[in-house]
Formats: sequence, structure tokens, C-alpha cells
Amino acid sequence: MKYIYSSVFLVLLLTVSSAPLAQVMNGFDLSGASIDASEIHHGGPPRDGIPSIDQPRFIAADEASFLQPDDRILGVYLEGIARAYPLAILNWHEVVNDTFGDVPVTVTFCPLCASGMAFAAEIEQERLDFGVSGLLYNSDVLLYDHQSESLWSQIMSQAISGPMKGVQLEFLPTSHTSWDEWRSRHPDTQVLSTDTGFRRDYRQNPYASYINSDRLMFPVAMQDARMHPKTYVIGVNLNGEQKAYPFPELMELTDGRLEDNIGGELISLEFDAQAQTGRVFDHEGTELPSLIAFWFAWFGFHPETRVFELP
Repeated sequence: MKYIYSSVFLVLLLTVSSAPLAQVMNGFDLSGASIDASEIHHGGPPRDGIPSIDQPRFIAADEASFLQPDDRILGVYLEGIARAYPLAILNWHEVVNDTFGDVPVTVTFCPLCASGMAFAAEIEQERLDFGVSGLLYNSDVLLYDHQSESLWSQIMSQAISGPMKGVQLEFLPTSHTSWDEWRSRHPDTQVLSTDTGFRRDYRQNPYASYINSDRLMFPVAMQDARMHPKTYVIGVNLNGEQKAYPFPELMELTDGRLEDNIGGELISLEFDAQAQTGRVFDHEGTELPSLIAFWFAWFGFHPETRVFELP
């Protein structure tokens, strides 16, 4: 009888203790997450195994001899300050915690989705410093903030677990463009230095073979076969309505410009075929946040999206 009771107690103990453990990945508690925890995947590195850049150093444009005209960068212009973040560096770090004047900004890049997004990193007057969790949702990086250890989906721009769950980040206009195009717009731009404090070979792209293949490295909830999964699109999310503008369609525009209506608002899109980039503006000429990313990534988070097609 004593043996039976001991066995029953052991089974109960294992059941109770293993349930929460199944909801913990890389030290993050996923119980109560706003998305299905079974769709969160371990990317391989541990928490902070991909180190964020927390003390970025910048150099003048003329000093950035390591950049070629066609090299890709993320550009942010805020508070009268222009800064370029080379993808050659972001491929290895994915997060840069920065400040524009008095405004804390976090610049993020997910190489698996080709998605670059800058966020205002302040919630209710509290600065948030972000890191790379080592976890993925829909093949997109899950960030975490050091202050509350909440997990944040980059493309959703929202916390999906932890004390901040449900809080939305402000997505700032972010240019995903060539170095030459950005510098022509902002000749006084600053450039993120390769002097990051980490030993990385920024001349090498660890994702080169991935970008040129059909395959995805991690599962996504939904896919759409209308386009190659890694077709670049410009995604716009406005007033609850989403629309994707595929690069192959935009390449056919005679002057690289179009007008459209999204969420009841008139927008204009300017596409630069040579620089392989585009920008979106409202009817007053103010730039709106738009996301350049792979088609599979945009669709995975916006399955109801409309898709632009030339007549």
C-alpha cells in the first residue's frame, strides 16, 4: 500500500511540475500568452545568444568605407537626426537600442523575414531596452524587454506574454533601402560603426544561402502560394486594413508612383526600382510606417491582406 501511494504521489508530482515547464522556453513563461504557445519555436541560440547592441557608436558617412552603394541599410530619420544601420551588422545582432535626442528608439531586423522595423522604445514614460529572446513566432524574431521580461512580436509590434502583454509599440517610418539611396536623401547621415564591442565578421552574411532558396527554416501558421515566399513586398496596415505591394508589380510602374485607398484613407506610394525600395505617404505628404519584408512573413501575420495588381 505504501508503494502504491508513493507511485501515485510521484505521478501527480510529475504532472503538476511538467505542465508549467512545458510553457517555459529560454527562461520565458509562455503560459497565458496571447498567441498559441505551440506555435512559438526555439530558434537555436539561447536568450541573448544573438547580442543586441546597447551602446551603438556612429561614424560620418564619409568614414563608412566598408559600405558599397548597393549595400542594404535600415534608415531612420527622427528629431532632425538621420542614421543608417547596415544589414551587414544587423544580421548578427538584430537589435540596436538607440536614442535620437531625448527619444529612445529600438531598431530591429529579422533576417528570416527580411523585416526591418524601428520602434519608439518608451511606454508610459518608461524606457524599454530590448534583446533577442532566441524564440520565433511565424519565423519572426520575438524580442524581449529587460525591464519586464515580456516577449514582443516584431511584426505584430505587440507584447504577446508577460506583464506588458497586449501593449502596442509605435512603429516609426523605417527605410529599408540601399546605402546610395539613403545617403542621397541624407548626406549628413550617421552610420552605425562596425566597432560594436563584439567580434563578428561583418563581411560575411550568415543568411546568404537562405535568402536565395525556396525553403523556410521554421514553421509558419499559414502560407499563400500566389507568390514565391521570398518575394519582397511593401506592406501597409492602416485603420485595420492591410495591403501588400509586390516588388514585381511595382517594377512595372512607368514612373514608380501610384495612389490607392487603404482603410478609407488616400495614400501615395513611391517606388525606386534601382534602389529596390519604396515609401508610403498620406494625403498631406507625411510618411507613413510601411514594412518591406518577404511575402510569406507579411501574409503569415496578415492573412486577410489585399494584394496590389496592375490592371
